[in-house]
Amino acid sequence: MALRLSSRDVSGFKFLFFLATIFSLISVLVYSIIHMKFIKPLEIDAPLDRFSEARAIQHVAVLTKDDRQEGRPGLRKAAVYIKEQLEMLKERAESNIRIEVEEATVNGTFNMIVLGHSMSFAYRNHINIVARISSADSQETDPSVLINGHFDSPLGSPGAGDCGSCVASMLELARVTAESGWIPPRPIIFLFNGAEELFMLGAHGFMKTHKWRDSIGASINVEASGTSGPDLVCQSGPGSWPSQLYAESAIYPMAHSAVQDVFHAVPGDTDYRIFSHDHGNIPSLDIIFLLGGYYYHTSYDTLDKLPPGIMQARGDNLLSLLKAFTNSSKLQSAREREYLEASINDYKDERAVFFDFLSWSRSCFATFYDFVKEFVYFQGMLFHAAGIILAIIFPVIFATVRLFFTSYAMSWFARPYLAFLMFVPSSLVGLLIPRTVWGCSPPSQDVSVINKSEVAYSFGIYLWLLIRALSEEARFWGAFGFYACITSAYLVAGRGGGFLTFIVLASMLPAWIFFSLSVKSYDHHQSPRPAVFYVIPLIPCLTYSAYFSGFVIQFLIEKMGYYVADVFVAATIGVATGLCVGPIIPVCSHWLARSSILQLLLHVSVLALALSSQFFPYSNLAPKRVVFQHTLVTTDANRIVNSSYEFSVLDSNSLTFLFKYAPEVAKGLHMGQELSFETANMSPRETWLRSARSWGRNSNLDYSSDLEEVWLAVLNITGPLSSWSFADNKLPDPETVEGGPPSYILRLSGTSQANWTFWLEASGSDDLRVEVAVVDQVLDDEAQRLKGLFPDWADVTAYSSFMSSYIF
Repeated sequence: MALRLSSRDVSGFKFLFFLATIFSLISVLVYSIIHMKFIKPLEIDAPLDRFSEARAIQHVAVLTKDDRQEGRPGLRKAAVYIKEQLEMLKERAESNIRIEVEEATVNGTFNMIVLGHSMSFAYRNHINIVARISSADSQETDPSVLINGHFDSPLGSPGAGDCGSCVASMLELARVTAESGWIPPRPIIFLFNGAEELFMLGAHGFMKTHKWRDSIGASINVEASGTSGPDLVCQSGPGSWPSQLYAESAIYPMAHSAVQDVFHAVPGDTDYRIFSHDHGNIPSLDIIFLLGGYYYHTSYDTLDKLPPGIMQARGDNLLSLLKAFTNSSKLQSAREREYLEASINDYKDERAVFFDFLSWSRSCFATFYDFVKEFVYFQGMLFHAAGIILAIIFPVIFATVRLFFTSYAMSWFARPYLAFLMFVPSSLVGLLIPRTVWGCSPPSQDVSVINKSEVAYSFGIYLWLLIRALSEEARFWGAFGFYACITSAYLVAGRGGGFLTFIVLASMLPAWIFFSLSVKSYDHHQSPRPAVFYVIPLIPCLTYSAYFSGFVIQFLIEKMGYYVADVFVAATIGVATGLCVGPIIPVCSHWLARSSILQLLLHVSVLALALSSQFFPYSNLAPKRVVFQHTLVTTDANRIVNSSYEFSVLDSNSLTFLFKYAPEVAKGLHMGQELSFETANMSPRETWLRSARSWGRNSNLDYSSDLEEVWLAVLNITGPLSSWSFADNKLPDPETVEGGPPSYILRLSGTSQANWTFWLEASGSDDLRVEVAVVDQVLDDEAQRLKGLFPDWADVTAYSSFMSSYIF
């Protein structure tokens, strides 16, 4: 039976093709921008006053030759190399510029909430390399600009992106500052800190002990959460002037205040927190490589994963930003900031959320409230809100159904385009469902002509007819009101994402004017031309929405895939589709909400779901993360009494999946096909946080370790602990499990010939149990063999953990 399409269906498909072409071109542009394809890196022979990516890459190559984890010789080698490079700059510097270079050893102890858990830290002998470049006549008390990056790397990773690229960029910036002939009007402090991966210990040590800490008037934290993408300003503050200065000075500005709303949902933190909040209150910027998250904290974070152009863009931005900060009249030392806050009674800390932009948006709200006074426009707003909600629900349903028919999740992980193919068409169906269900009346039929007496017997039927009779005008102003409500909510909440919906508001008005003028020449219900005229002024808005949404989705797929399942990705794409396509729905749904088009979209979704099942979720370019721990239980002077291998995965495909598709590993562990994971899924927290009984009330402890490459030691102290010698004798908030006794977590790090000596004080009659886990980066031969059995689509972080217990 041949498929018969009406003339309006044909026009609808033509209009759909027009939109597909527009969004395809937008996608190509967005991809080019996100991956910095338009940046041409400078070669090694570039002028001395220019930042050169090629020169910076040379530093990355040196830094990634050796492992730079705490406890390994490569970390010390990196510190020596950085200091040597700075000393060479000092020797070549002209007499009108002063370069001071220091190697600082930091020690300290403090409490901090990390990933929602309160814990204590004690560290010693971590190395920071600090350089201060200033004019020859500068004073130590002059307000200065700090730029910070860390040279240690996480377990099992070469750390080319995180954060060898940061250190290399800073060394090249220091060279440009010293050799370009530019004399900074205010001092610039380069902090190369050696202990960020251990939870920001190097930055803490600097802010607590260094002589230049009180002179800092602004800080720039350079970080990497991947190996590519724009160097995005993810956090800014306190105060709004750092972000304003960035907007004025950055050559390739890449900042979204809305990212601050999303950033805190991602597990992890940066040194920005130490400088701007916990220990400094310094106006700061947090500038991060966010994409390339597949390689973040993996063995694949290598030099070849740094795409051309990204370090050039970052370097050019940072150089321009340093010049702007050192010339800013708002740069103040800690003492000057304290005086300003004390002298101004109504001093307020402005939030860096593009304040001027949002204050402009307030003028829209009064207009919006005039519209919602008309009941029909309020119904139009509900009409649009229903479409947005369904745009989220439909892909979630598809994702849920798919999981019932497949043996694994995250088939989109290595191929993000599959996620768009699966969920964007179904999201579009959700957007169009309200128009399809309630239908559309000709524009001549206005809600005012409905004979209310005919529906007086049922107020509900009257409301249904009212919505069904909505004209394009009512739907447009209803959608306008919907976005105005969201913008208003963001503004009241003090969040940064309101500018996104305000851009939509500002773009919809000229689009409506174009549409209103075009309907005088063309009948909207007979020709899609007025809809085309409506879309054209929206193209800049749609482009920016696609850019922001694409960036966020790619980031979440690369990063959040380790913590959430398909449903979250589907919902996120639904929200993005609502943001990108929602503004055109009030007018264009007349041509899109047709059964033939909806059927096509549903067929595409089903085919994409079926296609995705044919792809394996992982590859060596998008590896599955596996944690392999060789646990050794010790007692009586480090005598080993038990040994076991423990594995965990960081995404929704379980250990069963891992050993099913990596049979060599299962065979190496002597596992059968009927392997049970009931015991493997037990939380280690239940082992660590438990009660114990013995005797002892007040104890002095002496702890040492003879292991070769200790990364850190973790103490879990369970029982009636009342005080200790750490963190100024202050205990962190206790952790409890199922009503058991309180437990306190302490992390110790830093190499030394001396033992850790401390005291614990307990109260009450219950026992105090101290459990110690020492993480060593050396594996025995058998563990090395097992690690080598994993396929290349799995990135394995492996270490040995020596566990012991003491009761007092």
